[in-house]
Amino acid sequence: VDKDALDTQVKERKIQEAAEKARHEELANEMKQNDKIMCMLEERHKNDIRNINKAVSEFQKNLQKPETRREFDLNDPQALKKDRPARVSDDDPRCTVSGLQKFLGEDLNYDQRMKFQKEQLREWFLQQQKDLKNALADQKFADGLHDKYRIALDQKTREQQQKEEENRRAVCAATKDFNRSQAAELAEKKKLEKYQKMKDDMNEISSLLQGDLLSENPDQAISSFGTHRVITDRWKGMNQDQLRAIRDTQQQQVLEKMRQKQEECRVDAEWDRQRIHTARAQLVLERHLQRQNWERRRALDNMNADMSQEQKLKNIYLKEEEYSNYPTDEYFAQFNTTSR
Repeated sequence: VDKDALDTQVKERKIQEAAEKARHEELANEMKQNDKIMCMLEERHKNDIRNINKAVSEFQKNLQKPETRREFDLNDPQALKKDRPARVSDDDPRCTVSGLQKFLGEDLNYDQRMKFQKEQLREWFLQQQKDLKNALADQKFADGLHDKYRIALDQKTREQQQKEEENRRAVCAATKDFNRSQAAELAEKKKLEKYQKMKDDMNEISSLLQGDLLSENPDQAISSFGTHRVITDRWKGMNQDQLRAIRDTQQQQVLEKMRQKQEECRVDAEWDRQRIHTARAQLVLERHLQRQNWERRRALDNMNADMSQEQKLKNIYLKEEEYSNYPTDEYFAQFNTTSR
């Protein structure tokens, strides 16, 4: 027999029994605690039931008295003393539809109600008249503002057109002055160039006439092939007739140049005249367009005046015809046909 193994088993058995005993004791304590809680909950539940029953009794005693029950009027000993007429007032809750105690138009305050309705209708008509007057005043004020705005816009447009016309005239005058100054400067420049050229030509002619080469006899240079040919190594210059012919040709060239200058001046004058005529025609066209705009604006003003007059006549018609037929007492009497 293994004694040590048996001792170990006995020891383990004792430890297991001690653990089971401790667990059983813990469970017993927990069950006791649960039992106490259950007892406390049962006691609380009984108290709650007792309080609810007490509250119900108090409620029935205070708020559910016999005289408040629906069938109490059948057993009330004071029923005849408490009985009231079938109709006390218009808002009597006992006057139901099935009771046939109150009909439409047969209320007790019929006179006061009719008086109040008449006053209310009168106030409504007075308010309508006041609204109509305010609407007419607002329309008149709006028309006045529109007329003022249109006049201000026309004045501004007229001032703008005048400024544009003045600017255009200033530009035309400045252009004309510039063209005139350019033409004068060009004429002066051409005159100086002509004078310088004539001076150069005269200096050249003078130098040729006073030179040694021209003072010698030119006949020795005449060629045998014709008088229009010369011998180059003998030719000393032109004679007086040739010089005169050259001077005549030069004079003709000068006259032709002067004629060309005069023609250019005439062309420039014609161009200036054409520009002045064009500017004058443009000014006439602008005046014509301005006159057309003025006539169109006057026609628009006449049309606006006619429309304004028509609107005023319409408003007068509405005021005199549609809002002047006020209802009278006979008008309201035709609706009061029910019996009192």
